[in-house]
Amino acid sequence: MTRLLICTDLDRTLLPNGDQEESPLARERFAAVASQPDVTLAYVSGRDLALVTQAIDRFSIPLPDWVIGDVGSGIYRLQDQDWIQSSAWQEEIALDWPGLDGSQISEALCSIHGLVLQEPARQSRYKLSYYLPLDFDLAVHRPEIEARLQILGARSSLIHSIDEQAQLGLLDVLPLRATKLHAVEFVMQQVGISAMHTVFAGDSGNDLPILISSVPSVVVANANQELIRVAETSSREQGLADFLYVAKGNLLGMNGNYSAGILEGLVHYHPETKDWIT
Repeated sequence: MTRLLICTDLDRTLLPNGDQEESPLARERFAAVASQPDVTLAYVSGRDLALVTQAIDRFSIPLPDWVIGDVGSGIYRLQDQDWIQSSAWQEEIALDWPGLDGSQISEALCSIHGLVLQEPARQSRYKLSYYLPLDFDLAVHRPEIEARLQILGARSSLIHSIDEQAQLGLLDVLPLRATKLHAVEFVMQQVGISAMHTVFAGDSGNDLPILISSVPSVVVANANQELIRVAETSSREQGLADFLYVAKGNLLGMNGNYSAGILEGLVHYHPETKDWIT
């Protein structure tokens, strides 16, 4: 069996903490897949490492080999039951914010109307997170935000998403390299697994860079319909439609939500893995 790298978002992708119903046994089936010796598992989340480990305990999901946290700005490898942060990744993304950290970025953006800093616990050295009104038009404000960042010499990514449960917009300001896509590519390189043998699963706006890339990806059925529309349109326009699968709920009677959707996408790309589930 060829080695596989399974990378998945947590909230409302693997974790059934959305409004839609979770299929019975779906998480247990996911755990069976993750336990295969040929599988390397990575969680890719907006959560920091502490919140990721809390979710692992609360939802009884498998312990991963890697954690990509803080929307890609931190990467950790499990070694002898300890989490070791990748200094190589920190050095790489630091090149985009030379001599800068989140506090200097926040000072530059503090007067932009509509941006509200999230709680201190949600900030990190290489991630600045904001709440936004639902009607915040990033396209309108992007030129001003980018101009202020350029004055600082900060090459940055702006990752916009929606928290449907809280009815709030979210904005993460990151070093340009610190997206989920680049972080997954870094882990692929570290473990020696190609994109052809990698599968990513997500459900929200901060997953878009990787959903519309050449990394085989799956959108779980419970994802926001606008996210699905944008992902499908963008991947088609860029000639990448073959690398995006939207779960429909047709595997072993499961509904395609959460871990059921991850499994459905995995079997779509790698049919032989169905034996691991059944």
